[in-house]
Amino acid sequence: MSVSLLYVSGVELQAWIDDLARLRIQVFREYPYLYQGSAAYERQYLQTYTGSGAAMAILAIDDCLPPGQQVIGASTGIPMGYEDAAFRQPFERAGMNTSRLFYCAESVLLPAYRGQGIYRGFFAGREKHARSQGCFDALCFCAVVRPPQHPLKPADYRPLDKVWQHFGYRPCPDLITHYDWQDIDQDAASAHPMMFWMKSL
Repeated sequence: MSVSLLYVSGVELQAWIDDLARLRIQVFREYPYLYQGSAAYERQYLQTYTGSGAAMAILAIDDCLPPGQQVIGASTGIPMGYEDAAFRQPFERAGMNTSRLFYCAESVLLPAYRGQGIYRGFFAGREKHARSQGCFDALCFCAVVRPPQHPLKPADYRPLDKVWQHFGYRPCPDLITHYDWQDIDQDAASAHPMMFWMKSL
């Protein structure tokens, strides 16, 4: 497979919203997110990024695929000050200055392309962008926390904790937020605990 990484930021993101929505719906349907996505929700969610003018993304592109399917992965980021209050509040309660934090929103990659170093490019690209701004002290992201015996947990599931630690991020069990979405086995949205991970710049 031949995959290239494309850096986009600011208003450039608008042209890639459909691809980001498609990938989020497809990848986050997997465990542990089990996200029952919809195009309408995605348009609303991604408005935070397109409307801010301060967001960025690293796009993984396979030019051998048909148009509309060539973006096979993406990793996004935005200054924490532009994020929803639910993401800012754990840091604000801890007395931290959210204007000094860069939020690494998501990294989504189709299964066939995993294990080829693309994920490493995602992390490196976001960190390079954050450093280039000259105004951030740390990067962070959050991940859903599921009970160990969740009924939809695959037998071969491997958490990404060791991968994140390899890239220099540390878990922050005191920094927890809750975010609502509908699980694929549920009839309505519910709150999900999400723990932050951080890395100093």
